[in-house]
Amino acid sequence: MMPIPEAVQDAVVIGGGFYGTTIAAYLVKTRGMKRVTLVEREDALLGRASFNNQARIHNGYHYPRSFTTAYRSRINLRKFVLDWPDAVKRDFTKLYAIARHNSRVTARQFERFCHEIGANIRPAPPALRALFEPRLIEDVFLVEEYAFDAGRLAAWARHALDECGVQVRTGARVMEVLRGDGSALTVAVRHGDGTREPVPCNYVFNCTYSGLNQIGGDYPGTQTDLKQEIAEIALIDVPSRFQDLGVTVMDGPFFSTMPFPARGLHSLSHVRYTPHLNWSDAAGVDPYERLSAYARESRVERMLRDVVRYMPSLAGARHVESLFEVKTVLVKNELDDGRPILFEKHPQLPGCFSVLGGKIDNIYDVLEKLDAQPFDNEAAQHYSDSHRVGETGVVYG
Repeated sequence: MMPIPEAVQDAVVIGGGFYGTTIAAYLVKTRGMKRVTLVEREDALLGRASFNNQARIHNGYHYPRSFTTAYRSRINLRKFVLDWPDAVKRDFTKLYAIARHNSRVTARQFERFCHEIGANIRPAPPALRALFEPRLIEDVFLVEEYAFDAGRLAAWARHALDECGVQVRTGARVMEVLRGDGSALTVAVRHGDGTREPVPCNYVFNCTYSGLNQIGGDYPGTQTDLKQEIAEIALIDVPSRFQDLGVTVMDGPFFSTMPFPARGLHSLSHVRYTPHLNWSDAAGVDPYERLSAYARESRVERMLRDVVRYMPSLAGARHVESLFEVKTVLVKNELDDGRPILFEKHPQLPGCFSVLGGKIDNIYDVLEKLDAQPFDNEAAQHYSDSHRVGETGVVYG
């Protein structure tokens, strides 16, 4: 393994998911930083929560109880499609159906909500309505929603970081963030072989998602309360009539199946059976260790049993495998299902930021926050004069 440079880094980004890699590229391309190091716990980029999810690019429909999240999704989807066109799957039909019973919104309320946020919606044609059990479904709508290919995003991330000259360290874990001696901060990195490296830097961006509060030293932890959840996303092979179709039934008996481009299958999630286990986030309770020790007994049979009640023709779906991952949410948004970003600047540890997004298109909300931050690059320029790493930037697409 190549050693992490001993020279003071402009920034260290902790976490090599979509957020961490995009932020690292942004710091070089947009903010002019010359020495950026990214540290990822796993052996590959975008291999955890960035991959193990439903791969949905939201367009607002999912959030009828959170206007802000819905509206921001509408804005961000357009940007995402323009910036990562090769990673976006658009060639499928997407339906949202409203359950007759136990739904928190009626069909009329859902239609009005979509008009309020400016989301495309129209009645589904009879052939598609016929896929649903009319005694259980009040109405069915054609909508505009896409999926992303996490494999292609990972390929983009590797290329973009290389082009930007970001020092990427995989298979390494940040154990502590400390007030620096001769620099603003020092990041203590433990490599896979057990050796430790101190990395002095001016800024730290903690983008570890579920691991935000598992860093020691002087890192203060997040002020916002977090909830951890072990979630199962089932990957299924669907009957031929569903190959180019995505379906979400809401809002109470909530389930969804849609294309999962990275595997050429469909994902399946269910509000009752996808969450397996949850707990309040706390320092010293490593979510990834809890996931590693979890039995991972699939609930897909129960998912499908309920889904077939609403869509009888999905009875021929075949379970291929399940993705288990830790899902992290802000406790304050559990009731309204909102998915704002967490962006915390830690005044007690100047130069240290914590970042978490609830969905992939939130990245633009993070970049807006970063645009508003003043970064002192004087120290960065001093070191870049004798340790230049190249000035090629990244194009988000």
